[in-house]
Order: sequence, then C-alpha cells, then structure tokens
Amino acid sequence: MSKVLVSDPIDQVGIDILSQVAAVDVKTNLKPEELVEIIGDYDALMIRSGTRVTQEIIEAATKLKIIGRAGVGVDNVDVPAATRKGIVVVNSPEGNTIAAAEHALAMMLALSRHIPDANASVKRGEWDRKTFVGTEVYKKTLGIVGLGKIGSHVANVARAMGMKLLAYDPFISTERAEQLGCQLVEMDLLMQQSDYITLHIPKTPETTHLINAQMLAKMKPTTRIINCARGGIVDEEALAAALKEGTITGAALDVYESEPLADSPLKSLAKEIILTPHLGASTTEAQVNVAVDVAEQIRDVLLGLPARSAVNIPGLSPDVLEELKPYMQLAETLGNLVGQLAGGRVELLNVRLQGELATNKSQPLVVAALKGLLYQALRERVNYVNASIEAKERGIRVIETRDASVRDYTGSLHLEATGTLGTHSVMGALLGDGEIHLTNIDGFPINVPPSKHMVFTLHRDMPGIIGKLGSLLGSFNVNIASMQVGRKIVRGDAVMALSIDDPLPDGILDEIVKVSGIRDAYTVTL
Repeated sequence: MSKVLVSDPIDQVGIDILSQVAAVDVKTNLKPEELVEIIGDYDALMIRSGTRVTQEIIEAATKLKIIGRAGVGVDNVDVPAATRKGIVVVNSPEGNTIAAAEHALAMMLALSRHIPDANASVKRGEWDRKTFVGTEVYKKTLGIVGLGKIGSHVANVARAMGMKLLAYDPFISTERAEQLGCQLVEMDLLMQQSDYITLHIPKTPETTHLINAQMLAKMKPTTRIINCARGGIVDEEALAAALKEGTITGAALDVYESEPLADSPLKSLAKEIILTPHLGASTTEAQVNVAVDVAEQIRDVLLGLPARSAVNIPGLSPDVLEELKPYMQLAETLGNLVGQLAGGRVELLNVRLQGELATNKSQPLVVAALKGLLYQALRERVNYVNASIEAKERGIRVIETRDASVRDYTGSLHLEATGTLGTHSVMGALLGDGEIHLTNIDGFPINVPPSKHMVFTLHRDMPGIIGKLGSLLGSFNVNIASMQVGRKIVRGDAVMALSIDDPLPDGILDEIVKVSGIRDAYTVTL
C-alpha cells in the first residue's frame, strides 16, 4: 500500500481523501534533517508553506511520485530538482481565489467606512459618529491592476455594487476586459482617475515597488489603495510618506515585504491605514478547498491518473514525456522569448512545426509554448495544465500549422506572436547533443543558444555599428558574453543578438536606440 506523509497542518477532509488509497502519516514541524531521514519511505508528500522541500530532501526521496502544495505558490519546493527526478509537483491555483478577492473587497469597504477605528472607539466607551463619516463606493472608480482569476472576481462584485471599473493588464485582451465590465487603460491613467486601486498581480522584478513615490504622486488626494496580492509590490516607505503628507487618503495592506511585519513606518499611522496579517487565504472554505484539491490530485497520481494542476510535467506517459521533453523546453523557451519581444497584449500565437517535428504530437508543444508566452504575466501560476485555459481567458487565439517539407534543420519550431504592439517571430531547433539554438529572429537567420540575459537590436547593416554598441555597453560596465548578427542582404536591415552576463541596467535600452543606425532594441530575460 502507498504511503503519504503530511508534514504541515491541513484540513482533516484532505487526510480522509488520502486515506482512501494510502496509509497517511501526519508529522508536522519536522526539522530538515528529520525529513531527509524518513522521506525515502513515502510515495507522496503533502505540504503547505511550512515545509521547505530542498534538493537534498528530493534526492533522499527514492520512492516519491508527487509533492502536493496545499496553496498557490510553490516557492518552497525545488521544482527543477523534482522534475529532473520525475516527481510531479502540484498546487491549488484556484483554491483561495474567492477568499482573496473577498478580503480585498472587505478591505475596501472597511477603509471607506472607518470600520476598524469605529469598532475600537465604541469598545472604549465612546459614541463619536461625526469622526467616522464614511464614503460610498457606489459610482466611484475602482482601478484593478491585474485581471486574473482574483481580479476578475473583484471586478464582478464591484460592478454589482455600481462601481466604474478601470483595469490595467498588458496580458489580457480588450474583449475579455469588456466582458468583465472593465475599461482597459494604461497604468498612468488608472493611477490618475481611480478613487480606489486594488492590486492582483504576482511579485516579479518588473512589479517590485510598482507602487512607488512617483506612482503615488499621480493619484488623487482622495484615492485609497488596497494590496492583498504580494508584499513588495508597494514601496512601504513611500506609502507611509504619502499617507502622512495627504498625497492619498488611505491604504489597506494584507501582505508585506517582510513578514511578520516588524519595524515599519506603517505601524505609526493612525486612521489612514488598515493592516491585516496575510489573511487573504485564511477562510475555512479556502483551507478546505486547497486541502481537497491537492489531496485529490495526490490520490489520482497514486492511482496512475494524471494531475490537473501540475506545476512541472503532468499527464504524459513516461515514454512520451521522455521523447518530447527536450522539444517542450524548446517550445517554452521560444514562447517566453517571443512574448517579451512582442510586449503588450498578445492576441494571436502562430505555432508552426517544421521538418521531422511536424510528425510529432503537437498538443504538448503548443501548451509549452503558451506556458512560456504567459510566464512574464503569471510566473509560477501558469503550468502545462492551465496554460491553454489562461490563454483562452486572455483572448489569445492559437493557430497551429505543420510543414514537414522544411529541411533546414532536422526539426524546428516557429512561433509568431501578434499583439497590440505589432508582430514578432522566433524560430529554434535542437542541435548537436540536444542544445537549444535560436535560428531566426523576425525573419533574420541567426544561430545562437539562448542565455538568461539577452539584448536584441534591429539595425542597418553598416560599418562601425557593432563597435559603437560594444563601446556603449562597456561604458556602463555591461559584459558581452557572445554576439551574432543576422542579415538577409548586405547593407540592408539586420538583427544583432547579444548574450550579457547581467541584466541590462535601467535606462540603457533608451541609450542603445539613440545609436545611429539602430532602429529598435529589446531586452529579454529567460
């Protein structure tokens, strides 16, 4: 009989589901060395946020088939190590959607009606109604940053309350936004016109301190901001200063850059702010939902069935997985790349399988391409199972074609993304011992392996331009690891692909475009 280890507290209903197919041991608060010692006895591991599943633990897990995280994030699991060992990692991406959305709405209403302060006042024996005159949300403008599942639910409820909805989400279609009753606008306009602003985006390098002093200065003095998404999206020092100076009226935060919240200027504020201890997913229903969701997936995998929310490689038989795994990585890399080149909202993705690749199963490759395309928007929330659904919800159409006649490589994959900022294409193949190579960018032939940090330029093929760019980057201490130029005709247009050792510092992309002969430039992080 299979054995399952539950190393963090979960709702009993989850344990009951697991008990249908396995012997279940509940052992919480294990030290890492204790988990390493016993994990070899188990076929499945169910965790929440308390257990860190490191590479050392995974290496010791000689029987483990699945790791289930009863929650959304899997940052406490070494997913690459689990994937390399063939262990499926699953989460519950939708289990706390309603809880998080309702908490954001509750925070908005609590801010509007001064509920925490009024409550404290009455309990002190006071009856001070004039101090707590509130503001109605009816006919006010709510700016929603991020229209994923949580943001969409907030939109539906807020619309029912009679609010006007603005939204910023560069990865969702205008049609989808209109279905939710939202007007898609640029970030600056949302900041300027919103009475309330609620954040529903992942924390990434691009969104860290998205709400900073500059953004706060664009808001109306009556604006109130709510963050129940991720700590670090809001610059807490800047927010505290804005509230003290009256730049905005109020804020409600459930998440913080450092948790538990220790010394913080936010704590010194009085009526202007509401602080809660990361309660977004803390409802009885959400705890039951994530426990049931993950327990059912563990049960299914132990019975030989596919998992529905796998973070790494779900639902493929071992022989098919072994055959397609390198090509799925190729598709995901190209999807990530073309998504960053296209920028803005992608509305159409053309996937063309060429040469011998045209005879393979296409669905896993299309899904992998979509996963890569959506990664910048969704990060760990997108996986091979939900990529197609997420793309459909964002209004992204997919066209798949095959061309077995192409013989430039044994098998190559061509992706073309069309969006609000134009069309870009990339092509790649597996060369030599299976290494991924980029073989074409926007119709220009190249042959370069992708690297973590890259810069691409569109320029005139003219003497001296490579040297000018190299000198410019050198003056900013940017080290070029490799460089290749692709062109169609001499002295015509060309592309340059540079691999650099570190991310391109802020502002340098604008300087690159100023170089005579360079028409456009893009930075990509893979």
